[in-house]
Amino acid sequence: MRPVIDRRWAPVRQWPYAANNTADWRWEYGYPTFPQLTWSPPPVVNGSAEKGEGTADRQQPLTFVLVHGSWADSSYWDGIAAELRKTGHTVYAPEYPGHGSDPSNEVSHAMMTRSIADFIVSKQLNDIVLVGHSFGGTLIQKTAELIPERIKRLVFLDAFVLKDGESTADELPPATREGFEKLRQSSEHDTIMLPFPLFRETFANLAGLEVVRRLYDKIRPEPAKPLFEKLDLQAFYKLDLPKSYVYLTEDNVLPQGGGYGWHPHMSGRLGLFRLIKGHSDHMTTARTEPGKIAGLLYAAGRD
Repeated sequence: MRPVIDRRWAPVRQWPYAANNTADWRWEYGYPTFPQLTWSPPPVVNGSAEKGEGTADRQQPLTFVLVHGSWADSSYWDGIAAELRKTGHTVYAPEYPGHGSDPSNEVSHAMMTRSIADFIVSKQLNDIVLVGHSFGGTLIQKTAELIPERIKRLVFLDAFVLKDGESTADELPPATREGFEKLRQSSEHDTIMLPFPLFRETFANLAGLEVVRRLYDKIRPEPAKPLFEKLDLQAFYKLDLPKSYVYLTEDNVLPQGGGYGWHPHMSGRLGLFRLIKGHSDHMTTARTEPGKIAGLLYAAGRD
């Protein structure tokens, strides 16, 4: 299913909605929110944008740095990175401590953030589009504090945008948070293994059972400490960096409404931001339709 095409820029009222029908400027969570600008991407065919009778637009070359979330590693981005490279972009997907080939569980959020910043500096990257998925949103928040001068735009792909002093666990529904705390307490190495029913119903709800089982078999227990660490984000909320939020409409990892959800609950904390929407779940569409996600990221990252 292709994203809805709407090439108009228009202010949309932020939550909580104003009493009238005009765009509203408000303060939420101690930070300013602004009229939201929406921009839906063009249709994607094999990672390329269509124009008219199928003629592809020439894409603005961008440098992407892609940061994965929990219960994943950098291979999450393999298909998406390949699609972006096909259309002329430079793409990096750094691994951070406690994931991939690193077996250590004794890691902290600061260690993860520092490793991402060090990777960017070591590659002498500048003018980057820094993308965070899920828990990766909290990592790009802190990475932006460390190296703001190297960042062209921040892109949150159904990602957590924490308030100052919050942890990722603070944004989970009480039942989920309590379940994770019990799993953490029962583990031998301070980790949390994602239960299969939760993965199937909320992380991988659009995929067939065979695909879901294949993806689940690759999951390893997640280091618990970074999920419960409360973050000082005062510096982040003082940064003047362009931001985008990519909202995957079928993603049910966070319940929709009731003070939870990705958009507008998380996105509304960014102040002025570009909103991109696409039909996808949290984990499987990236593997089964990587060109679709690549198109969304390009729409979010371009000028």
